[in-house]
Amino acid sequence: MAKADDGYTQDGTTDLKGNPCLKSKTGTWKACPYILGNECCERLAYYGMGTNLVNYMVGHLNEGVATAANNVTNWSGTCYITPLIGAFLADSYLGRFWTISIFMMVYVLGLTLLTMTASFSGLKPDCTGDTCHPTQSQTAAVFSALYLIALGTGGIKPCVSSFGADQFDESDPIEKKSKSSFFNWFYFSINIGALIASSVLVYIQTNVSWGWGFGVPAVCMAIAMVSFFLGTRLYRNQKPAGSPLTRIAQVLVASARKWQVHVPEDKSLLYELTDKESAIVGSRKLEHTSQFKFLDKASIETEEDKTVGLVNPWRLCTVTQVEELKSIVKLLPIWAGGIIFSTVYGQMSTMYVLQGNTLDPHIGPHFKIPAASLSIFDTLSVIIWVPVYDRILVPFVRRITGRERGFTQLTRMGIGLVISIFAMVAAGVLEVVRLHIIHRDNLYDSKDYIPMSIFWQVPQYFLVGAAEVFTFIGQLEFFYDQAPDAMRSMCSALSLTTVALGNYLSTLLVTIVTDITTKNGKLGWIPDNLNRGHLDYFFWLLAILSFINFLVYLLIAKWYTYKKTADDLEQEKTSDGFDKD
Repeated sequence: MAKADDGYTQDGTTDLKGNPCLKSKTGTWKACPYILGNECCERLAYYGMGTNLVNYMVGHLNEGVATAANNVTNWSGTCYITPLIGAFLADSYLGRFWTISIFMMVYVLGLTLLTMTASFSGLKPDCTGDTCHPTQSQTAAVFSALYLIALGTGGIKPCVSSFGADQFDESDPIEKKSKSSFFNWFYFSINIGALIASSVLVYIQTNVSWGWGFGVPAVCMAIAMVSFFLGTRLYRNQKPAGSPLTRIAQVLVASARKWQVHVPEDKSLLYELTDKESAIVGSRKLEHTSQFKFLDKASIETEEDKTVGLVNPWRLCTVTQVEELKSIVKLLPIWAGGIIFSTVYGQMSTMYVLQGNTLDPHIGPHFKIPAASLSIFDTLSVIIWVPVYDRILVPFVRRITGRERGFTQLTRMGIGLVISIFAMVAAGVLEVVRLHIIHRDNLYDSKDYIPMSIFWQVPQYFLVGAAEVFTFIGQLEFFYDQAPDAMRSMCSALSLTTVALGNYLSTLLVTIVTDITTKNGKLGWIPDNLNRGHLDYFFWLLAILSFINFLVYLLIAKWYTYKKTADDLEQEKTSDGFDKD
């Protein structure tokens, strides 16, 4: 990167017109309120529509408990797969600003359609008492709206966090230090939106109408658009660098072509541009690493390569391009370790809600709290833990470890994995007590609430929230930090797919458990009447899987080597986050 202290950013960012960015007038915390405001409103819309969705499907689409839970987890999973589409477009062609702008419009369209399906006669199901009778076309309209929303949120999710982090110049030690805090406050803004959603909006859906309950999120998403566009002149933008998939394919093809060529011991003989800048637009040079040596063959310059003249990227790749692929391959085991955690996280919108539906929701003689609103305690947990982590825990641990971030990113995520185990244990213990009360009072077929307060669910929600602050925020920062510069949206999307696969795994587990435990006419672990089931066994299963996942994660974290750029070696004093875990 250029060293000139001319008042401009040195990381290649530009304004929307392609001009270099002045540090004094763009980026940093000046631009972040508009990005954080956008994220807060978008998450309010998402959680306001999704938190109580399982109850909407049971009550208005007339679905069974297991079917509704699976439909919600499948939809939620899709919301975390579609970010791959948005990320590819952002990194390759559109840039993050235009990708966010376009997909926000798709998002608003989906929310508007969903609101119409719950508001207008002909689109919403006819209901007699507590029983609704949706037609196939009405059900199809609901799912069309939901998956349009999944597409819209997919274009936004991987780009907003990366776009916010782009506002801090990594070549500036002060701005680089602020970037770590940005991810904490980014997740904080998510949970402010979720707090309003799980309290106010769930109450509106339960006690006013679903039309209003879905309409308010649509308005919030429109406000998110306005917030985002208001900050346009302050934003720093990274240029799209072309298809990362093409660059990955070039490395694989070039390596395969030279499979018989011996990799030299002297790694300085591998091909790299002599210029300061990388051949990849918007990317710094990466230092060579010794892992995955076969891929180094793509950087061996043979006599044939020298005589051809112009470099053919399908035969010869730079060290930086090879290291891009190595970085992605190294991230995959860490990525896989987040899937089980996301399965645990996904229980808040399914099994936790269904468990809560059976408990006494009364606060005083007249007010009842909806089961889905208990997720407010997960949100409150995050809102409490973020400032505690950022302002108290990090400075304290920093004095012990000497690291600027306090914990390494891998340590931070590992702590969250441990906490998630205790969240499942807490849910399992509560279910054992609930079933004991049912057995004691013979309430197996009772339509009334179990004489046990719904607030006994608070510990399991609070533990999930604490785990999020360590694992999810650590994951956001880790995948942005360790990603190649020109693939940061893609790697952010990759981290989000753990949520998708966690939801799909939850669906798979529910399906397998139901198939196995309902053989020979048995009701199974998760029947429609949970009073006759064994939901506690499902929570124990997740606790065991989480423990095994943590043990595997420890081995992966020990193996992982943090990324280093050429700039990092020159600025070793400011390299605060790339220590070996």
